[in-house]
Amino acid sequence: MNPAINVWYLLQVASTNGSAAYHLENPRPDVQKLILDANFPAGLTIVAGKNRYSCELFGNDELAKAHASPLIFQPLCEGRIYLRNAATGHRTTLEAATEFLREHVWGGEKIIDWGHVLVEDLHREAGKLETNKPGAAGAAARSGLPLAALIDPKYCDRLLTSGNLGVDLGGPEKRGMTPGAWYPASGNPGVYVSLLQPNLIDAQILRSHANLVNNLDGAEASALAYLVAFDLAQFDLGFALGTEHPGVGWSDRVPQQARDSRLPGPDGIGSIAPLISTGLVSPEDAGRTVATFTGGFKRTHGAFKYGELALKNHGSHYGFIENGVVFSQLQPGLSTLFVLVDGSVQMKTWEETDDKLLARIKYARQNGVPLVEFDPATQSSVPGQLVARWGPGNWSGSQDEKLRTIRSGAALQTSQGKRFLIYAVFSGATPSAMARIFQAYRCDYAMLLDMNALEHTYCALYRRSGTQLSIEHIIKGMSEVDKPAPSGQPLPRFLAYPDNRDFFYVMRRQRQEVKP
Repeated sequence: MNPAINVWYLLQVASTNGSAAYHLENPRPDVQKLILDANFPAGLTIVAGKNRYSCELFGNDELAKAHASPLIFQPLCEGRIYLRNAATGHRTTLEAATEFLREHVWGGEKIIDWGHVLVEDLHREAGKLETNKPGAAGAAARSGLPLAALIDPKYCDRLLTSGNLGVDLGGPEKRGMTPGAWYPASGNPGVYVSLLQPNLIDAQILRSHANLVNNLDGAEASALAYLVAFDLAQFDLGFALGTEHPGVGWSDRVPQQARDSRLPGPDGIGSIAPLISTGLVSPEDAGRTVATFTGGFKRTHGAFKYGELALKNHGSHYGFIENGVVFSQLQPGLSTLFVLVDGSVQMKTWEETDDKLLARIKYARQNGVPLVEFDPATQSSVPGQLVARWGPGNWSGSQDEKLRTIRSGAALQTSQGKRFLIYAVFSGATPSAMARIFQAYRCDYAMLLDMNALEHTYCALYRRSGTQLSIEHIIKGMSEVDKPAPSGQPLPRFLAYPDNRDFFYVMRRQRQEVKP
């Protein structure tokens, strides 16, 4: 599907009984490729350097048997490739009820919005601020950490605690954390955790760019934010579509004048068939995955109803790419998190001139407009131009512009030449509070991901000891999203079973393999 990426192939087979298409995955794109060889009409040939492997697929109904397998990733050719089979992605009770209201009840969207107003502070948490006591943990001086947040000096000797942090930091950090400081996650080298509330941020930051950011009320200013950072020198980033979302059809939000009724979707397609989205980390990547977190908005909300972007490019639907396949075009003006074929992770506001990168992009996800951007003139992080503008920013919320709810976001930060990917969950925030937090941590760029529920802001870390897998959630309540196994142990979302939502996954980097 994209020779530069060399992961996905579409095999179309015609016979007297009709034709069929099969979605194949190459788990070793750096060392092998698949070809059809006229000298071997019974199947595929796998070329790995000077070695060639013949794989019979067209006799004995091999493909039909593989397609009928209950395995989502069915091994073929002695395990050298996979056939991707369709699956039903898991959805929570909340998601099922929301979808029912939206699709089957007249005025359901307004009912959902009204309900959001009632539960806007359901997950809001104010951390407990205490004086640092003898024996408690302060912010230890460690090299190689992300940049700490700039906080008001009067809080530097205080400790911030949360009863809902689900990541083990080990040692005395359990008693509290210096606000805005970073602490290593136990058993996961290169992963760090931090806590902060907006009201603890340096006053100079809170006063800056007042024309771009709304004032924070008391409830929002004291709402806790949880952050986890990944050292990009040690990790790779992947992205996968859910079994259903985000989708490629039209968003109902798009103004009628921006739609083309002749097309089933803004990109000319109404479905990704015959390609298969699994909502699951590939078996080849699962063993080195150390974290997963949910992606962005569903297509329903992933386009603009108001403002300049609503009238451009069919409503500026949020674009996304998996394994080099452009499912939905990346649109100018939108915040974009993307990974190049060399593994480098980038974030920026997409421009038309960036289309030259498309051949080298392995993964990409757009979601709205920037929360913060880097200002070269001041060498500082500044809020995005639309942070305080509900409609043109497409920040989502209720019909009367109530915006405070649990939200998540992603950011990039540079510290002493090291680059960190940051994922943050805000227990009760508007875009303005999110921008202030990312400003305080001096992020180069930040964007909104998803919102409104623990399952939509889900983030889990994984620790391995032999065959044992431990799951830690950035917020403890997120464990309710994981399915229980018959043994009673939780099964990790995105790793053990398919999900209907798109997601990112963080993998520990492997040493470069030498091609044979």
